[in-house]
Amino acid sequence: MRKNIAVTIAGQEYTLVASEEERYIRKVAAHVDEKVQEVQEGGKVSLINSTILAAINIADEYYKELESTENLRRQLKDALEEAAKLKSELSEAKREIFKLENRK
Repeated sequence: MRKNIAVTIAGQEYTLVASEEERYIRKVAAHVDEKVQEVQEGGKVSLINSTILAAINIADEYYKELESTENLRRQLKDALEEAAKLKSELSEAKREIFKLENRK
């Protein structure tokens, strides 16, 4: 269900229409507000320029997180492949042990 949620970003009130939980929308808006405030602390920057720069900073964070996630996926895939290889080697070793024990 879509709902209207009022948030404040850089002193301006906005009404967002969202299907997500209100708590989540407020968290997202607070993050954007924080990023805009960080840019504005750097000096005299207009609201439009600070929101553009904040958007660039947020996009930068997003793409770095995507890259980090992809690296973790690759590491996980490699670890799973290694685990499968070791499991296969263990099975082969168990078969060899079984053969040797039955030769007696």
